[in-house]
Amino acid sequence: MRLSVIVPVYNVEAYLAECVDSLLAQEIEDMEIFLVDDGSKDRSGEIADRYAAEKPGIIRCLHTENGGQGRARNLALPLAKGDYVGFVDSDDWVRPDMYKKLLACADETGADIVVCDFLERFSDGTERLLPANFQEHPLSAAGSSCNKIFRRTLIGDLRFPEGLWYEDFYFSAMMLLRSGRTEYLHEPLYIYRRGQESTMHNNNAAKNLDMLKIMDLLEPEMIAMNRREDFSFFVINHVVLDTISRLAQQTAADRQAVIRAFREYAHKKIPRLSRCESYRAETRNRKIIMFLNYHGLEGLGQLLLNIKRKV
Repeated sequence: MRLSVIVPVYNVEAYLAECVDSLLAQEIEDMEIFLVDDGSKDRSGEIADRYAAEKPGIIRCLHTENGGQGRARNLALPLAKGDYVGFVDSDDWVRPDMYKKLLACADETGADIVVCDFLERFSDGTERLLPANFQEHPLSAAGSSCNKIFRRTLIGDLRFPEGLWYEDFYFSAMMLLRSGRTEYLHEPLYIYRRGQESTMHNNNAAKNLDMLKIMDLLEPEMIAMNRREDFSFFVINHVVLDTISRLAQQTAADRQAVIRAFREYAHKKIPRLSRCESYRAETRNRKIIMFLNYHGLEGLGQLLLNIKRKV
């Protein structure tokens, strides 16, 4: 079996057919698709069952009580038989040549992981390219598992954290740390649907604290690998820059308290920002926003970012 694709499904009856049809249109043979119905309350489970009945040799449908994306993916992972494993969110879809190109790259290079870019599609039809590795750092592609294929034997017993947001980040980060070789295809082969609330675009300030739980899971693993400076890279990028900036745009009543928790965490892990190698290696513009967020001036940082967007 060349490829296993795992799709967690929850209340996406309006989008599921487009997602599954894009997988069935893949220009490869010898693949399997797992549709994991995560206790959907709409017709998503019925739609998944129908596809499994129509394509019994390709699609397998699993049903479970609602437990989140991480648990749904974990349910299918031990059943996967492919040389490589991919993940797709059920409200997104992929180009028909996505997995053909990713597998060809893996075959040519012997890569453990192959990564492609995203195409962000908004509800009004506009699109935006999201490069997978927007920085030179080899771990900059951690974040989503959906634009990648992973060598199944390298996954081993690694699983997604359950019941937490940012479970994707943990899994992808751990796999990138394990990878002996990671290759990048600079093509937007995965289409990420925008227009609905997601982990990355939400107004639930307190739930973002799950990022700190994910960081606490990563830290001992990375220290054991002698990757402490890489952990600092994750802190300045995913705690100081990304999450504080995202929280600063929210209107939730508790956002300031949550921002303080993130800033205190960053100060604890990186007491002197100017002495952090990963910070010093950042671009000038990113360093400015990191500095402002680190020192409690995230409002000014957002003002500068808004000015830049308008210019």
